[in-house]
Amino acid sequence: MTDNPLLARWSGSYGGTPPFDRIRVEHFKPALTAAMESYRRDIGAIVKNQDEPTFVNTIAQFEDAGRTFNDVSTLFGVFSSSMNDKAFQTVEREMAPVLSNFSDELTQNSALFKRIEAVYTSPEKTRLSAEQQRVCWLHYTNFVRAGARLDEAGKRRVKAINERLASLYTEFSQNLLGEEENYATLLASEGELEGLPASVRAGAAAAAEAKGLKGKWAFTNTRSSMEPFLTFSSRRDLREKVWRNYIRRGDNGDARDNNVRISEILKLRAERAKLLGFKTHAHWRLEDAMAKTPERALGLMEAVWPAAVARVHEEVRDMQAVADRGHPKIKIAPWDYRYFAEKVRKAKYDLDQNEIKPYLQLDKLREGLFYVAGELFGFEFVPTTGVPVYHPDMSVFEVKDRATGKHVGLWFFDPYARAGKHSGAWMNAYRDQERFKGEVTTIVSNNANFVKGKAGEPVLISWDDARTLFHEFGHALHGLASNVSYRSVSGTSVARDYVEFPSQLLEHWLDTPEVLSRFALHYETGKPIPNALVAKIRKAATFNEGFHTVEYLASALIDMKLHLAGGAPIDPVAFERDTLKALGMPDEIVMRHRTAQFGHVFSGDGYSAGYYSYLWADTLTADAFEAFKEGKGPYDKAVADRLRKNVFSVGNTIDPADGYRAFRGRDAGLAPLMRKRGFPVPEAHATRTHSPPPETP
Repeated sequence: MTDNPLLARWSGSYGGTPPFDRIRVEHFKPALTAAMESYRRDIGAIVKNQDEPTFVNTIAQFEDAGRTFNDVSTLFGVFSSSMNDKAFQTVEREMAPVLSNFSDELTQNSALFKRIEAVYTSPEKTRLSAEQQRVCWLHYTNFVRAGARLDEAGKRRVKAINERLASLYTEFSQNLLGEEENYATLLASEGELEGLPASVRAGAAAAAEAKGLKGKWAFTNTRSSMEPFLTFSSRRDLREKVWRNYIRRGDNGDARDNNVRISEILKLRAERAKLLGFKTHAHWRLEDAMAKTPERALGLMEAVWPAAVARVHEEVRDMQAVADRGHPKIKIAPWDYRYFAEKVRKAKYDLDQNEIKPYLQLDKLREGLFYVAGELFGFEFVPTTGVPVYHPDMSVFEVKDRATGKHVGLWFFDPYARAGKHSGAWMNAYRDQERFKGEVTTIVSNNANFVKGKAGEPVLISWDDARTLFHEFGHALHGLASNVSYRSVSGTSVARDYVEFPSQLLEHWLDTPEVLSRFALHYETGKPIPNALVAKIRKAATFNEGFHTVEYLASALIDMKLHLAGGAPIDPVAFERDTLKALGMPDEIVMRHRTAQFGHVFSGDGYSAGYYSYLWADTLTADAFEAFKEGKGPYDKAVADRLRKNVFSVGNTIDPADGYRAFRGRDAGLAPLMRKRGFPVPEAHATRTHSPPPETP
């Protein structure tokens, strides 16, 4: 095992970096096995200690345990999301239940739990620092929530459930990846490209060439490929084909169909929740979230839903009027929505996405990210070489404190779609910031799926993609700004419905004059985006918000209602259909993530009964940005310092509701959210900011 790079201490500059250049798929299984054994020895040293349990000999030692396992499993997750080829999938399927069993082995270790409980309940705990008390609470709570208090029969059953769920999650995820990689709409003639801008054509040509089909155009089964096609293609028949391919992922009745797996996942989750003492899986998941209960999360969603649906009906009327002038006349269908919305945008606001896109160069916007980070938090991003990466498309930047030159961390950027990489955009932390045994700086990454064009040409992205770029960078800043002592409460390790707050907040800086004038530069002329065009963008800021909100909320409501159903047998297709009908889902829209492809919810427990989190966090986002408006503007140093001190830097060392109140001086309410989205504010929420829902608890 001495030559396995995954087991070696990370070497090189910046406190060491992952050995991506030396890792091979065959290294993972033996490395995980060895790392688990090492972790067991660490735990054994804690439980064999005959001294009275203390923070130092139990909690701190537990924090320090399993470091090799943490590193190996982190890189295993990186390959799972970004380098998931056939060879890796075999290892992933084999190791998923093994890793689940190991996790349960830790949390069901009675001797370890007794020591943690002894420290947590000790009167001496009050002498600890606030952060140390929070760490005690976190470990104690995590063990209890995982079943540490169950009898032996209960522990065995929870372990069996978790093992089966781990396999189901892996199957679901691999099926979804297969649907995205193996379905594509191939076009063979220029006539089939009618309406598509040059950048979209170039991306499709490159995708086809990568499949060995030079001279054709491939539109892959991913959102980054589907959305521009549906937005611009004049061929209604092809729009429907691309749309159907996309929305049927995981729901084709074939070997990759996910519906049977979903039914079993829901049944097992419900059983586990009952064993752990909760009414439903949703109640278990939300107990330690900001919302606390499913009822409060539903209250927020149901408060927004009617206004969003009403706006959709307005949007459809406007689109239908445009469609009615065409020959032959059509009734707006889901594959028409984006196409005709663009025509309405053009008519109402004299704004065309094709007019904006030439100014949105990926590389220039990346510089814009760095500018915002510098102005808000004093970070400087410096390109660095010699740091190993797992793919040549990646770039690495050292992050420094601009005032002192001190090293803060590393930022990796993996921007392009490719085979073996899951669709979407996300942030990873390869290493968390901590300091309890010496200063450890963080390593974070942002990952996206932009479509790569011709070599040497700038990659142009849409306004929505630019917003996503800022969103994910907000997660990275959350990790980079971390200033805590213990890794378990570092960076983005916060409540699920709070973690999206910093990221969604950063979206607001995309359209600030400082960013647009410096970094929204025409790819041919180098001239900044004209003020007149910016004015149009701002005037149309809430255009199509009905579509975006309903598309998202439908998924969030289905997620919550699926997990409030308890142990009742569920047919996912019928449940989705009947629930959407009862909600009054407009016929012209489908869920952003249909159940059979809902990776947030069924590739793991992460966002299960938690997809509402984006809306919950946006209540904070909308209210928080108003703090900047009330001050000197988006770059108000005093407000930014308050934001960093109470939100970005504290990780999970304090209750997030307390952190938000310390930043804002009060709770957030519904009114700012509704104003941000251009919806009427319900009378009950017009002036109140402290009444539930959805104020911070």
